[in-house]
Amino acid sequence: MMSSLVVPLKCLRILFIHDLACCRKLPDGLCQLPYLEFFQINRALAIKHVGPDFLQSYHHHSPRPSQVLATFPRLHTMDLMGMMEWEEWEWEEQVEAFPILQKLMLVSCKLKCLPPGLASQATTLNKLTIHYVEGLISLENFPYLVELEVVGNLDLERITNFPKLQKLTIQDCPELKVLEGVPALQKLIFKDDDMETLPELMGGINLTRFELDCSLALLTSIAAGQTGPEWDKFSRAEHAKAYAGEGRYVLYKAKPYNLETNVSSFMSRGALSYSDDARRFEYVFKVTSKTFSYICSLVKVPSWEYTDSYTFVDGRVLSLEDKVAVALRRLYSTEPSETLESSLGVNESTILLVTERFVAAVYERGMHHVHWPDSSKMDKIKYMLGNIHNMHNCCGVIHTTHVPFGPNYGHGKTENIIMQYFVDPEMRFWNIHLTSAGSMDQLSILQNSKFFKECEKGAHLNGSKLKAYLDGPEVGEYIIGDEGYPLLPWRITPYQQEDLSDSKAEFNRRHSSATSCALKALARFEDTWSCLQGETRWPDNLDTLEMMLGACCLLHNIVIDMEDDAAMPSVKRGDYCKEVRQLANEYAVRARDMLSQYFLIDRSSKSGEYNDEGTSSVSGAEKKETRSTDKNIRGIDD
Repeated sequence: MMSSLVVPLKCLRILFIHDLACCRKLPDGLCQLPYLEFFQINRALAIKHVGPDFLQSYHHHSPRPSQVLATFPRLHTMDLMGMMEWEEWEWEEQVEAFPILQKLMLVSCKLKCLPPGLASQATTLNKLTIHYVEGLISLENFPYLVELEVVGNLDLERITNFPKLQKLTIQDCPELKVLEGVPALQKLIFKDDDMETLPELMGGINLTRFELDCSLALLTSIAAGQTGPEWDKFSRAEHAKAYAGEGRYVLYKAKPYNLETNVSSFMSRGALSYSDDARRFEYVFKVTSKTFSYICSLVKVPSWEYTDSYTFVDGRVLSLEDKVAVALRRLYSTEPSETLESSLGVNESTILLVTERFVAAVYERGMHHVHWPDSSKMDKIKYMLGNIHNMHNCCGVIHTTHVPFGPNYGHGKTENIIMQYFVDPEMRFWNIHLTSAGSMDQLSILQNSKFFKECEKGAHLNGSKLKAYLDGPEVGEYIIGDEGYPLLPWRITPYQQEDLSDSKAEFNRRHSSATSCALKALARFEDTWSCLQGETRWPDNLDTLEMMLGACCLLHNIVIDMEDDAAMPSVKRGDYCKEVRQLANEYAVRARDMLSQYFLIDRSSKSGEYNDEGTSSVSGAEKKETRSTDKNIRGIDD
């Protein structure tokens, strides 16, 4: 890069530079790339100073020295991230550069101030994002900036003289005391979960829109309206919204005056109310209104829809939507029963009964959301694992985990259920096997599942094969997982021995990268359905607990299917059985060895396209182009 004049990079448009452990300066040649449009540097840990050489003009290398052009003439986006020791950026006002820069992101550095040239020369800069910059005390004099986002800047005290600024987002900047010279500001967003009083700077500005994420104590004060100490600052906006944990909110409109809140009660205007405000709806219910409506239609069974036995504490009957909302809140909430009872306006026994009936209805009518993929879907899974994680002909990842339920009503003890699940790169569950925790190990659990039996007899994983060598043997479809499982012809585990060859090390790198899909899916699942992790008390009935866990798995898939705009799964099961293949155990070893050799050849042929994690690192743009229980769970294990 220092010699870009003699290297054919003149047409380079997109550039990512990651993990510069020892580089002490940015390459001078960057400014000699006239077509560069997007530039990102991430984790350059030794750079402390960015000097004039970074912006040296073309005329230094031009046969006509009088010809002076602005450097980086076509760059519209620049991200400078993870430059942990970066303290100084030299750029004088008169040095022309970045004439069409629109977005600049500075993340995790030690810049004490921004260079004068940025404010004077980057006249088209629309959005400036500054996250976790140590020592930055003030941001001043940006005459053209429209949008500013500051997050985690613990020393920031002043934001002044931004005459065209229209949108400002502030998160976790506790020392910020001054906000002045922002006459065009229309929308202000404050985010600080520990904030207990609105900052005094709110008293000096008039806004069209104001959004706030804060502590429950501050939200309660705002909800008191004109009698509360924070009302004068909060009500300066024409439209204001405030949120605090577990779905509580305050919505305010100046003309005509309207104040709506659920702080004192989750209920407003009787039954659970709905709003055109998409953010509020998703904040409360954790799903979009489209997904919520689909779930309501899914559980719309006469035995539950028209019953009048479920009521609020004041005697009003819960509608179908009310019951679904109550059940969803119970399933994704970690709130104690008494707190949930108060916020919902429904007594604890009703919450429990409604949730159990909802789980049964989801389990009864939603089973088509978890089934073995048909051939077209399997082709998509293999394509994603091949292009993202470089695991060719791989059909997914299997994993086993313990799910602890809170103390039950019968004996006050905690129940543990073992869940074996199979996922794709989109974190969708294709197969689940549940059993109570006992003395069984992963091998026993696997062998007792219908999934294992179907794979052993060739009913699954029987599609197209991968030719490992030219005119050589083929490797069939397979799944992967950690070393706790046995190595089988269709179940490939990583190598365990030390001093691995290059091919085996390459295989383990790719294997590790791809198996992260299972952990990401589990993290998302546990984060959403918090009732499975907390101290929520559940009935002393293992079948009910397994059904509840299974229903949460179905809901997990429903959210992915609905909110990723994927086609809804058909109730009809796809027939993916084409042939039966039985392979001896020694073939499993040979299959893994063939894959490891194939991956090494594949890697070598692409001359450095893979990083140390075994994933593709050619360019972000190129990646974008490639992405566009058995009876134990009553049928989920298809």
